Amino acid sequence: MKVLLIGANGTIGKLVKQNLASRHEIIEVGKTSGQFQVDISSESSIRQLFEQVGKVDAIVVTAGDVHFGAMKEMTSDQFTLGLHSKLLGQVNITLIGQHYLNEGGSITLTSGSLSHNPTFGGTNFSTVNAAVDGFVKGAALELKQDRRINVVSPTVLEESWHIYGAAFPGLEAAPGAKVALAYQRSVEGFETGQEYRVW
Repeated sequence: MKVLLIGANGTIGKLVKQNLASRHEIIEVGKTSGQFQVDISSESSIRQLFEQVGKVDAIVVTAGDVHFGAMKEMTSDQFTLGLHSKLLGQVNITLIGQHYLNEGGSITLTSGSLSHNPTFGGTNFSTVNAAVDGFVKGAALELKQDRRINVVSPTVLEESWHIYGAAFPGLEAAPGAKVALAYQRSVEGFETGQEYRVW
């Protein structure tokens, strides 16, 4: 398959690429790196990406900025960061990308465990992740019959625990390879409208 991987050089993106690369052609996309560049907060940038890449068999998104910080100090602009980047970025990739999917193609988005397991400072994450989960459930009903969409909802990865672990007391990190398997399941599997939790 021809897999468009947006966020290919992030922690999760690298793991997904490692999992899929031996079986599929991976088109690596980043904000400033990769074979192609895209600003997922810009609809015109997303359109330009798909015009350059053309038809694909799978779209995987592991990119998106979100604000982490105490709500009592949060500004509207900080809260809007997650809405414009991780939420609307993935929504617009889906709205535009659906027209570039080959028959039997799939879209895999990324949310996260904070939609169900909130933590202090993570209100923007909780909001955005829950919205992405809801979008996928609705979108699955409206994609062309042979196209699929799913979302992977990971907790903090073992590879990132040293950075974020203090914000998640009493919780366990997820092995990166296990998180990558959820993306493989979405890309190579048969389900649609699913939220693959890796907690």
